[in-house]
Amino acid sequence: MLMSTVLAIIIAVVVVLALLAVAGSLLVRRRRLRERFGPEYERTIEEADSRRAGESDLRAREKHHDSLDIKPLDSGARDRYSRDWSNVQQEFVDQPEDAVHNADHLVTSLMRERGYPTEDFDQQLKDLSVEHGRTLEHYRAAHQIDAQSTEHMATTEQLRGAMVHYRALFDELLSNGGGQARHART
Repeated sequence: MLMSTVLAIIIAVVVVLALLAVAGSLLVRRRRLRERFGPEYERTIEEADSRRAGESDLRAREKHHDSLDIKPLDSGARDRYSRDWSNVQQEFVDQPEDAVHNADHLVTSLMRERGYPTEDFDQQLKDLSVEHGRTLEHYRAAHQIDAQSTEHMATTEQLRGAMVHYRALFDELLSNGGGQARHART
């Protein structure tokens, strides 16, 4: 064989191996994002202009989230929030709309105490998606019903559903969700 033929084969093999390595790396990154964000991964990809743009958004969320000081609750705060949630649930019997509003405020307060910014709902969703992507749809649904109830447009069954939805995120935030794992990494 001529030296130029051998060199061409070697270059072709190196290029193919490099392409396989890049493709493998992309697949690993995509799988990691899917596992971390859960259903939020697909939602973000569907809303984005492209898969690349969606994944870039998710990585930006991770970077922003890492800059936050998310902290676990101490046992006293967990007990206080548990009592407050029980009170909100009891309130539901006589004043379901007020209970849903109070559940929203309680979840927001819990998020704030954990270290999440709470000024902008869309940013809340992005920040929560990093560690709580599997319960985020509950929060969206509850928030939407809460908005309907301010117009007195939500049925009692919808309000009950909102309480269940808020409870899903509340329980995860109260138990510190993924926050402990994050602090163990740092």
